[in-house]
Amino acid sequence: MEETKRLFSQRAITIATFLGGPAAAGYLVKKNYEAFDQSEKGKIAFIIGIISTLLIFAGIFSMPEYIIDKIPNVLIPAIYTGIIYSIVEKIQGQWLREHKESGGKFYSVWKATGIGAIFMTILLAMIAGTAFLAGDLSRPDFDSTTYDNEVAKFVENENKSLAVYNVINSAEPQFLIKEFSKGIVLWKENIEIVNRLNAIENLPTELLEQNKKLLSYCDLRIQHNEIIVKAISEDTDKYVSEIDRIGMKINKVLEELEELKK
Repeated sequence: MEETKRLFSQRAITIATFLGGPAAAGYLVKKNYEAFDQSEKGKIAFIIGIISTLLIFAGIFSMPEYIIDKIPNVLIPAIYTGIIYSIVEKIQGQWLREHKESGGKFYSVWKATGIGAIFMTILLAMIAGTAFLAGDLSRPDFDSTTYDNEVAKFVENENKSLAVYNVINSAEPQFLIKEFSKGIVLWKENIEIVNRLNAIENLPTELLEQNKKLLSYCDLRIQHNEIIVKAISEDTDKYVSEIDRIGMKINKVLEELEELKK
């Protein structure tokens, strides 16, 4: 081999791989093959690199989100970089060592880094485009107008039912019994509203999950009002612990609903 030929070192290929994935590695391996007048092997290496990259990201997109969230960001690049390092060692390692020992020249690591960065940009564009298309296809339009109208009714009922707490320490017992009883009716109406929301076609998963929490919230509000009505009617404090227990459950569900909105 002529000394005027330049190659990409294994270190350079490793860095480019970590940045730009197997496709970047395939490209640099291709350039090395071309230096040895083995263009066909170079083309095959590049094609394998591209296919490997596509398979890796197809696998990532097929994983459930909760699994992806648990995987450290550097783990997947570290794994495929290690695998490609071993492959390059097997197919070109001897060439690279002989080239170095004979005083042959290598491209700078910075050049390989730049190539890796270019492939990384391409990958990010592919990921962004795939994520956009996947989100667009996996979330068919739903009747948002009906949804918003039903939610507005829910909030209106909620506000009416909770208004009694503004006068709970000053109003007459019979008035409180009447208002808390009205609240029971309003919360039952809200259950019907949530059921109508669930019936809307193509409702996103996060809204369906929110609806489950809302049903639990309504049930707890009904229980809360019923026990308060009972306590006022019997003019007793023996239900205080039960009222507090249900109240804590209500607060917990409200916190969970807030988390879903983030």
